[in-house]
Amino acid sequence: MSKQPHINVCAAQVAPRVIVCGEPDRVNRIAELLDDAKLISDNREYRLINGYYQGKAVTVCSTGIGAPSAIIALEELHLCGAHYIVRVGSAGALQDNIGLGELIVAEAAVRDEGGSKAYVSAEFPAYADRHLTAGIEQYLSTHNITAHFGIVRSNDSFYTDNEAQICEHWSQKGVLGADMETSALFTVGKLRGLRIASILNNVVLYQQDVQEGISQYVDADQAMMQGEKTAAEAALHALSCQL
Repeated sequence: MSKQPHINVCAAQVAPRVIVCGEPDRVNRIAELLDDAKLISDNREYRLINGYYQGKAVTVCSTGIGAPSAIIALEELHLCGAHYIVRVGSAGALQDNIGLGELIVAEAAVRDEGGSKAYVSAEFPAYADRHLTAGIEQYLSTHNITAHFGIVRSNDSFYTDNEAQICEHWSQKGVLGADMETSALFTVGKLRGLRIASILNNVVLYQQDVQEGISQYVDADQAMMQGEKTAAEAALHALSCQL
């Protein structure tokens, strides 16, 4: 059976339940939560590891940064038989009550990226699968973990000249945080008949300098790393609840 050109795996190597994340090294960290984890591909920005969670097969796949590469991963995972996909990502807060390492569960997303607009006009909504989102909420509630549920904004760059003004605009609209992939995954996933959810670890405080915030994340600040682990655990629980 032929392999997909970018994720470099064939259908027999991908589980119906998938976690996607941006950073390849995050795949390794999430895989520590799995039983019998095995690397199956490492090509370009796409690293894939298979394992088991509560006896159910799970694939973890990195997507790189931004909507285009995330959509490539989603399309090829879909062709390999993926059905349930949860993004375990990072975000910058757009509300000042969201602390570092706190989690944002995206119920819907502002489609401020170009990847999904190549598929369907901006009027088409980007929203999460309610069953996967309920599974995430169940895990967080059971473990008394602080989380914020609502709308996020996905965009193509956080280095634009008027980034502060853009963030202030969406903050005033009640948007919780910003990432670069969620809205594309929600939109294209819906068009492909997939069930998608997204849980994001806050790595930049609202109105904090982006480069400073990212540098703190690279330095593996304890709160943010714990947030990433908790997000992955919630995602795995939600995936394991799906029949």
